[in-house]
Amino acid sequence: MKTAVLLFNLGGPDSPEAVQPFLFNLFNDPAIIGVPTPIRWLLAKLISARRAPIAKEIYAHLGGASPLLPNTEAQADALRKALDGDPDLGEVRCFPVMRYWHPFALDTAREVKAWGPDREVLLPLYPQFSTATSESSIQDWERARKKAGLTSETVTVCCYPEEPGFVAAGAALLKEAVAEVRAATGENPRVFFSAHGLPKKVVDGGDPYQWQVERSSEAMAKAVDDPDLDWRVTYQSRVGPLEWVKPYTEEEIRQAGADKVPLIIVPVAFVSEHSETLVELDIEYGELAEEVGVPHYRRVPTVSVEQPFIDGLASVVRGAVARGHKLDSGAGGRVCPGVCRRCPMKAA
Repeated sequence: MKTAVLLFNLGGPDSPEAVQPFLFNLFNDPAIIGVPTPIRWLLAKLISARRAPIAKEIYAHLGGASPLLPNTEAQADALRKALDGDPDLGEVRCFPVMRYWHPFALDTAREVKAWGPDREVLLPLYPQFSTATSESSIQDWERARKKAGLTSETVTVCCYPEEPGFVAAGAALLKEAVAEVRAATGENPRVFFSAHGLPKKVVDGGDPYQWQVERSSEAMAKAVDDPDLDWRVTYQSRVGPLEWVKPYTEEEIRQAGADKVPLIIVPVAFVSEHSETLVELDIEYGELAEEVGVPHYRRVPTVSVEQPFIDGLASVVRGAVARGHKLDSGAGGRVCPGVCRRCPMKAA
């Protein structure tokens, strides 16, 4: 028995020259811009050319490249070790698959085909499902595996927003940060569980992402087990003229400044460090916090390769395989309410 575990993530440019083509691939995804192909291609060319200079400045803070792939490779290695020796899985290999830059799905599918697994477990590194992230990556893999001629059985994990290991890892990092800020300031900090936003029309159309982000945040806050914890969910990375889901992280930072309270940011929807954490949260929002008078600003690290998180991913893989479902929520059955019409488990 051989089991291939595919770890899906966004990807990121590996050099300054890769920034514009990476952005083009992002905006040419119909899950990101839902218009007919010729128009989407033209828009992607226009937007990527316009945004590339700004994005290059962002990645310059990171040495000119995104750290997302090395971080994902570290997670893949840690997960393989956690799954090693499981008789129900046999020999395990974990393969990073990036949506908008190398390693692309087709290249990885060919590598997986050459290895010859009996089973593929599709595991997005997005704890909360969205049509713009997990669904796009899973559909991309399905196209790639057909082109590569893969015929092994597949088990798809769509989400795991309240997985105990994920929650425990995030809660432990938050609890440590709260203690440090209280010791440094003598005050009770305000906590933002900050997630990448989505246009409001996407959520209104039934995308489960916001509902799942709120469940992850609530579970982590509860796991901290602190009656004085002052927390709320906020959304970052808003671009363009559309209304996005609220509250916006930057606006809540301004309010924290007006209230003169210390602030802790938890990147609840990110499991790896990349530009949205290392630049947007650490640098841009850190500068905003100082500008508006936040007395103390602290950002909690991502769960990355924290052992409870890796063990949680291993549990998700084992559980999905043991249940024998083609599609699995990480908790077995559907977790989303009926209003989440784009939940992939609606017909499972």
